Formats: sequence, C-alpha cells, structure tokens
Amino acid sequence: MNKIVVLTGAGISAESGLKTFRDSGGLWEGHDVTQVATPQAWARDRELVLEFYNQRRKQALEVQPNAGHLALAELQEHFEVMVITQNIDALHEKAGSENVLHLHGEIQKVRSTLDENLVYELDGWELRDGDKCEKGSQLRPHIVWFGEAVPMMEPAIQEAQSADIFIVAGTSLVVYPAASLIDFLRPETPKYIVDPSIPDIATRNNFYLYEETATSGLPKVKEHLIANHI
Repeated sequence: MNKIVVLTGAGISAESGLKTFRDSGGLWEGHDVTQVATPQAWARDRELVLEFYNQRRKQALEVQPNAGHLALAELQEHFEVMVITQNIDALHEKAGSENVLHLHGEIQKVRSTLDENLVYELDGWELRDGDKCEKGSQLRPHIVWFGEAVPMMEPAIQEAQSADIFIVAGTSLVVYPAASLIDFLRPETPKYIVDPSIPDIATRNNFYLYEETATSGLPKVKEHLIANHI
C-alpha cells in the first residue's frame, strides 16, 4: 500500500473558522505574537498567556472539520496516510485521521513546567494560574512557542523520507523548520501542492499544483489519487 504523507498549515484550519496570526500582520486577536507565544511572554505575564490560549482552546472546541480535513481522512481507505500538521487544533482527528503528528503542539493538552514529559489532556477549555502537575509545578500550554525547539521535527523528517506521495495543503512553505520537510523527500516522490499562493519552490520537477483552497483542492487531489494510484 502506497504511503501518503501530508503537511498541513494554518490555511486549512482557517477554512473552519480558526483565525491565524500570519494573515493579520503578525497580530493574533490583537496581540503581537511575542506578547503571548514566547517563553519570555510566559515569564513576563503568565495570566495574559493563559487567557490567550484559553480563548484559542475555546474557539478550537467550537469549530468543525471542513471538506479538506474529511478528504484526507477518506484517503485512509486506499492508502497509508500520515498527517504532519503545523496546526495545534484537533480538526484532523475530529475528521477521522488516525495518524497525526503535531509539529507545534496541541491546544487541548497541557504540560508541566518542571518536567516536559508530564503531558495531560485538559478537560474543557480553561487552564488557570495555580493548576499544577503531579510534581507541584504550574501547568502550561503544550505548545511549541517561538524560540523553542521543535521536538517532533525529527520524526516528521523520517515520515517525509518514507513518503511515496507528498501533499502540502494550507501552507505556503515559509514556516521553518516545517517547510524544510520537502527537502527530505526522495526525488521521484510526486508532490501535490494545494494553496491559493503557490510557493516558488513548486517550479521543481514532479509537482502537481492546485492553486486553490484546501476545501476545494484536497477533494480533487483525493479523487485524482484514488483514480490513478490504485
């Protein structure tokens, strides 16, 4: 069975109604990302960071997967599928995707500030100052903040190297290190790019370009792959 590896970005979540900071001048709900999404911000104003992510979490719980998410889940009937996402929401899982690797963390999870291996699923949307792990330290969002290492990058590279087919959707391949995954593909691996703004990198060989949104483009890619690769 051919293996499809998919890289998704903020665009696919935006089509479900989740706001993204990169489309609004670096502001996220009126906040500069450096005020709410860095270790320095956490040290400076924990309450602000907690409230910011509480609102992101609340919003993420209210939205539903779109046609793009569903198309990727449906590919599992015909292929082995691994979704690598830059998104922190669980829309891929809600749609039915069984293998999802979150590069930048997961909004519905929290972790210890003392021991990063202590990760918990949060019940509901609110994380408060004073909520502690079993070792007694404050819990923080299980998110990779700007300036922090991306621990899931190495597993993602391994997945990319094993891909028979690679799909990029909802990202213009400008966010690193995620954008570098395309450099680890085998030369013969066909690459499908679905985005309203096709990146310059797509002038290379073996690219199939869909200059449209994930909700309209991914169902077309799904039908094409099922028709041509079974």
